[in-house]
Amino acid sequence: MRKKVTLALQGGGAHGAFTWGVLDSFLEDGRLEVMGISGASAGAMNAVVYADGLREGGPERARAQLAEFWRTISIDGDMSQAQRDLADIVFGFIDPFKLRGKLTQSAAAYFSPYEFNPLDINPLRDVIARLVDFDALRATDDLKLFISATNVRTGKVRIFRRPELTIDMLMASACLPTLFKAVQVGDEAYWDGGYMGNPALFPLYTETPCRDIILVQINPIERDEVPRRSGDIMDRLNEITFNASLLHEFRAIDFVARLIDAGRLKGTHYKKVLLHLVEGGADLMRYGADTKLDADYDFLLSLFEIGRKAGRQFLDEHFDAIGVEGTLQLKEELV
Repeated sequence: MRKKVTLALQGGGAHGAFTWGVLDSFLEDGRLEVMGISGASAGAMNAVVYADGLREGGPERARAQLAEFWRTISIDGDMSQAQRDLADIVFGFIDPFKLRGKLTQSAAAYFSPYEFNPLDINPLRDVIARLVDFDALRATDDLKLFISATNVRTGKVRIFRRPELTIDMLMASACLPTLFKAVQVGDEAYWDGGYMGNPALFPLYTETPCRDIILVQINPIERDEVPRRSGDIMDRLNEITFNASLLHEFRAIDFVARLIDAGRLKGTHYKKVLLHLVEGGADLMRYGADTKLDADYDFLLSLFEIGRKAGRQFLDEHFDAIGVEGTLQLKEELV
């Protein structure tokens, strides 16, 4: 029996390889029919590569295309060293001070990307252009895509949908303002989607008929220790920033659910959203935020295996609950 779900994929640098593993386990299992995917930054990359692979050749092609993507961006992949240095940075959410040692004379610590990267070189663009056929991807909307980016001028989230999706829109979702010029789409400029939607949940329950959302989380909401070193402090600030919009959506979903349970929304368009969570637990938590810059292929494979394990565990423990009840306890997340 197949069950219909939607997926929400967080961004988080190289830790997105964990999400690769989760997606691979879901595709291999075959019991989930994915109706829509929302993604930001690395989550958006996973979403688009997944969707295009599925379009091209079904689940097995989607698995192969995800594997090809992560292999290509690894240290052992096809990039030149210059591309490699930039890609290492792209796949982490970084402040300028952490760029030292990655760019000559720590340029990014003192200059904007308009000064030290005037040609706006982004190695991931070439990788995506080679792997994804955007014309073919736009031609069908069998699996809905919602790719978030942050409007630089308004500070609001912008959702790019599959029928309009271009490579510029995907690059906007992963545009780190410390490294790249804002990506121009139409008359507006955009930065990384993680600032205002990591990932955005609302399109999944307003624009698909599905109530079940499986969140693949790679940025921990809680950490047990208070950071003391400057780098650790910045890492934690970044995690909090990138989870802020998600917590706001959790509160809205919980509020609507309580109103529905109380019978106060009868006859309205509101529906009770059933949230589920896949996360790496202690296996993923042992890797600090600094490892989001680690593009070593063996490291990416270790994250992939953690993701596969988490995906299989989720299906073993919660598949029967899909369509019946949510398995993510929002009250615990919001306390």
